Amino acid sequence: MKELQPPDSHHVAAVLGWLGLGMVAEAKDEITNISLTNISHPLALEARWQVAAHEKNWEEALEIADMEIRADPVNPGAWLHRAYALRRAHVGGLVAAWGVLSVAVKKFPEESVIAYNLACYACQMKDLDRAREWFFRAMRIGGKVEIKKMALADDDLEPLWAEIQKL
Repeated sequence: MKELQPPDSHHVAAVLGWLGLGMVAEAKDEITNISLTNISHPLALEARWQVAAHEKNWEEALEIADMEIRADPVNPGAWLHRAYALRRAHVGGLVAAWGVLSVAVKKFPEESVIAYNLACYACQMKDLDRAREWFFRAMRIGGKVEIKKMALADDDLEPLWAEIQKL
């Protein structure tokens, strides 16, 4: 991936900074300062996806995630963005998001967040045995303490909270 140079790198940083402050309108305005040459750079797409997600504009987030995958297909974050947006978009849903991550986990078998999200999706689809399998895989990859802490704050995994607390 070609490195993003100033001033566009500064604009991307500013977008993320505004979002960190909870100032979505300012972040969205900052995107307009990114040059047309770099508006589809993977880092600019990441910033654009974050804005769409903050606005809960899942259709736009899905379009941006698709551009992220085309721009940088070896970036697991792009695949996670696609699944996350697809789960919430009108054209998608939980099963569609599961399908995206089922492909992604083959490309990135050591990404704990992918395994973790598959655990969440399985749990929400009431397939608790599969959810446990993916959850244990996420812990093996990402570390027990970190994944357990995340899980106990994640409503998607609530059906497994009693079990997770005992780990």
